[in-house]
Amino acid sequence: MALVDLLDRLLGSGVVVAGDVVVSLAGVDLVEIRLHLMISAVRAEMARDRTAAQG
Repeated sequence: MALVDLLDRLLGSGVVVAGDVVVSLAGVDLVEIRLHLMISAVRAEMARDRTAAQG
């Protein structure tokens, strides 16, 4: 499977990425970063909306 095919499949169904990064020194948290990311193709979402409205 080519990279383009993989990206097309992932964007067609949507992808959710979540993660946490904490930088600490001597047991004291200095920086905390939380990431919640959803990636989806706009065309796929529009098609789902149309299907839901019709059905």
